[in-house]
Amino acid sequence: MSDTPRNTAEYEQALGSADAQLAEFEGPKRTLLGHVQHFLHSHPTMVPVIVLALSLVVFGILAGERFFTPFNLSLILQQVSIIGILAAAQSLIILTAGIDLSVAAIMVLMSVVSGKLAITLGVPPSLAIMASFTLGTLAGMLNGLLVTRLRLPPFIVTLGTWNIFFALSLWLSGAQSIRSQDIDQMAPLLKFFGNSFRVGGANITYGSILMVLVFATLWYLLNKTAWGRHVYAVGDDKDAAELAGIRTDRMLISVYALAGFICALAAWASIGRVGSISPQSFYEGNLQSITAVVIGGISLFGGRGSIMGALFGALIVGVFQSGLRLAGVDVLWQVFAIGWLIIIAVAIDQWIRKVSA
Repeated sequence: MSDTPRNTAEYEQALGSADAQLAEFEGPKRTLLGHVQHFLHSHPTMVPVIVLALSLVVFGILAGERFFTPFNLSLILQQVSIIGILAAAQSLIILTAGIDLSVAAIMVLMSVVSGKLAITLGVPPSLAIMASFTLGTLAGMLNGLLVTRLRLPPFIVTLGTWNIFFALSLWLSGAQSIRSQDIDQMAPLLKFFGNSFRVGGANITYGSILMVLVFATLWYLLNKTAWGRHVYAVGDDKDAAELAGIRTDRMLISVYALAGFICALAAWASIGRVGSISPQSFYEGNLQSITAVVIGGISLFGGRGSIMGALFGALIVGVFQSGLRLAGVDVLWQVFAIGWLIIIAVAIDQWIRKVSA
């Protein structure tokens, strides 16, 4: 017992002379490339923004002054408006780690439905449009139900419904187009989004305005509401989202239903853009919408990316096509260039995903 005070004093003396600095663990220092990688991981929309800016500069040089005329820039907006709206619908599905091969087929089917009701059956155009909205939403909901209830991969489900909706379009229309003159005479409201107004030398269509409004609305829903946070959570890790209390099946059904509604909006806009209704139009719209989403930096693995990236992706495709056309490049090589653009975009996405969260 007599040694206890002495031991205590020695312990306190040793403790007082010990180094009080906390241990520090330093990770490897980031290189400049590492900083760029981390920045792009935190701001995925910057990739398509940078690509779009570079594309404008390059094609402005190659194509000359004609490229930057207000008319040509507004023409690019017109040309990408329909694919842009489809890309907005596609983005919702891809953010949940799915994919929808039926978006263009739903759009074409809804245009045929509205045209059939308004032109052939004499239904008031406003009611025909509302019917197409309802059926488009139900078509998207069907995709969602098949994915969630039957536990089938979205790729397989929408590949099947793509063919189903395409066949229904041919059956309802009798494989015949509805002429522009008939629409003008009996249901001019169906061409509403083909109307335009001039701003300086630019010719802005209502369809272009609709595309911007769709993206703005979806940006708000995905970034400012609980529903949007749940979309990202389901896409990032569905099992973890379920453990957190999110009703993932209901969430997925709502996403597919909203995508179907947006496709119906695109159907109305497409009638104004094309001027007629054909069951075989926009046959490549599914792949073109995926192209815009991928180039826009939205990850095909779900849970990462901004809806605005899809808008920039659609604009990049439009800029490439317009710039190459004005530069005198053959259409074949335009498709060739877009193909490489897709591969490079996916490679960049894979590189960015290597950054640990």
